Amino acid sequence: MIKCPRIFLACSLVSLLMVSSCGEPQKDTVDGNALGAETSPYLQQHASNPVHWKPWDESIFDKAEKQGKLVLISIGYSSCHWCHVMEKETFENDSVAAFMNENFISIKVDREERPDVDQVYMTAVQLMTGSGGWPLNVIVLPNGKPIYGGTYHTRERWLRVLSEVQQRYESDPQGLSEYADRVAQGIQEVNIIPETGEESDQNPRAVEDAVSLWQSRWDVQWGGNAGVQKFMLPCDLSFLMTYSHLSGDQKSRDHAKTTLDRMALGGIFDQVGGGFFRYSTDTRWHVPHFEKMLYDNAQLLSIYSKGYQLFSDQEYKAVAEQILSFLIRDMKAPEGGFYSALDADSEGEEGKFYRWKSEELQSVLGSEYELFSRYYGIVPEMVWESDFYVPYRRASDMEFAKSQKLEPGQLSRLKAKWQNQLMQKRSERVFPGVDDKIITSWNALLIIGLADAFDAFGDVKYLDEARSLYAFLKRHSYDDGDLRHSYKPGDIRSQGFLEDYAYLARAAFRLYQITSDTIYLTDAETLLTEIQSRYSEEDSSLYRYREHTGLVAKIIKTDDGVMPSPNTVVAGLLFELGHFYYRPEYLEKSRGMVSALKDRFFQMPENYAGWGQLLLRQQHPYFEVAIAGPQAREMRAQMAQPFHPDVLLVAADAPTDLPLFESRFDPGTTRIFVCQDHTCRLPVSTVDEALTQLQSGPAFIFP
Repeated sequence: MIKCPRIFLACSLVSLLMVSSCGEPQKDTVDGNALGAETSPYLQQHASNPVHWKPWDESIFDKAEKQGKLVLISIGYSSCHWCHVMEKETFENDSVAAFMNENFISIKVDREERPDVDQVYMTAVQLMTGSGGWPLNVIVLPNGKPIYGGTYHTRERWLRVLSEVQQRYESDPQGLSEYADRVAQGIQEVNIIPETGEESDQNPRAVEDAVSLWQSRWDVQWGGNAGVQKFMLPCDLSFLMTYSHLSGDQKSRDHAKTTLDRMALGGIFDQVGGGFFRYSTDTRWHVPHFEKMLYDNAQLLSIYSKGYQLFSDQEYKAVAEQILSFLIRDMKAPEGGFYSALDADSEGEEGKFYRWKSEELQSVLGSEYELFSRYYGIVPEMVWESDFYVPYRRASDMEFAKSQKLEPGQLSRLKAKWQNQLMQKRSERVFPGVDDKIITSWNALLIIGLADAFDAFGDVKYLDEARSLYAFLKRHSYDDGDLRHSYKPGDIRSQGFLEDYAYLARAAFRLYQITSDTIYLTDAETLLTEIQSRYSEEDSSLYRYREHTGLVAKIIKTDDGVMPSPNTVVAGLLFELGHFYYRPEYLEKSRGMVSALKDRFFQMPENYAGWGQLLLRQQHPYFEVAIAGPQAREMRAQMAQPFHPDVLLVAADAPTDLPLFESRFDPGTTRIFVCQDHTCRLPVSTVDEALTQLQSGPAFIFP
């Protein structure tokens, strides 16, 4: 990580920085608020502000240059609680707006609509202040280079910041320009990934050492990484499950299990209506920040499906089913596609839709309240603010049923009854705001999650939903190789980013693996070709995030945070297609990408877990399993149910010239070929025999 000095504009501004917490629109005029025609719910929320907001447009910087004005860029998203707070306190205030309109050109950005702009200026604020969050407020020179950045500000502090920055701009423009150059250079350097040595130079224990380092930062009691706030990190959990499976490491296995258990029991999971909130405000996963994001639930559908495969825990299957039910009920658009988020707030209060008072619960549940309160932690020591409760389970269903001398089936019936009663009561409340953008990359993550759920459970409802969603994206977000990043009826934007192409390519290949429909395979190849054409970076094995570099710095996104790095996804797809097509150049490209990031994984595995998972694939035997014959899809579905992160599993029920199936068909029979590096064992005719071959080592004898 580049070390950039945290230099502020003036000493007096240091105290003004705050650490992040995270009517009808008026008619547009030349000098007024110009957000009225925007389709983003976040921008629409600000369309009636007295601030003369403009939507993001790079031509604005030319206007700023001509007028000699600074540009103020304010970035947020519709479900962001502190964005709403700052709007009400500050941007709706006539005095603040008058000062901003007189001295600045002000731009409002929906970070979900323009993640490229958010990424550049978030990096700037992190370099300047050491932290970041939303709302993200940045002041830049007319050339787009940042001179000030912060997050939430009170009204008074915001006015003081604006006044001091403006005075400094008038009194010392040269000093500000030099400072802005240093910040812009810092942003650029963050996105320079030095190419490192070849894989052969790697310490064979390096992954094990990285995991040992990571263990010191685990919360072994409550799961996840230690910290006051806890985010669900699917990439981390996927790595830990894969690592423990391949290495036999019991600590990693136990920690993954603890984390999955605690999240599913906690208030971070909506115990009444299903689905996960965005993050926990405490170490126990008890009280969430009440936003619900599509990308979280899409990935957690995948993770709990894989957890079911690895641990055979029936509660994980129930969690997956509740995630899907929530998504279809609350986030699916009537025409198809899934919305991006639900607000944390309703009626101006965070969590009001989801929280309960004990008196209200008693009136709904009657004589069963006492048992309900024991099950869901409605006890004085678990009270939240103002005597509110967030339903929270402290034991698994099996443990609770045993402690209360209940039959498991009896508890299941009681839970269903309680949830129906509370859902009915909740339906009388004001529903949280919905961000109805349909984001391509997030919906692609859901397709992947649905595919993983189908493999784990064999329930066709997951596959049907995945195929339907993919068809929706092809109709509305895909046009002759061009992808939109987000879709809403009437929205004319069409700029996709690397994550859109990467995630959708991965989704297409997953659907091919399950269905054997080569339309999906062709789409995966086409999207990969577009990635290589549009996003290749000169002198780097990695891909830039944005096709055209019109910002103050290019972006090469490599960290695996709440979503996987698109570069990780591309490297994984190259690895799989390299094995599928017997293309050494794909495998070499994937190895080069992993090599460039492996040192970052070794130093901070929790931030680069996707790269760690690719390292595991390189270090451990990786199998290609081809099932050929009339019963191929049915046998593939059987074979997909166990946890096999080291297997590429494909099927074909009719002859094809695809390399893995060449000369593999025998009329009237279905055979399974277990291969490694394109050399196979003798074919077998049952799934059990194939699973035995996978476990028996790499003594391959059949070319």
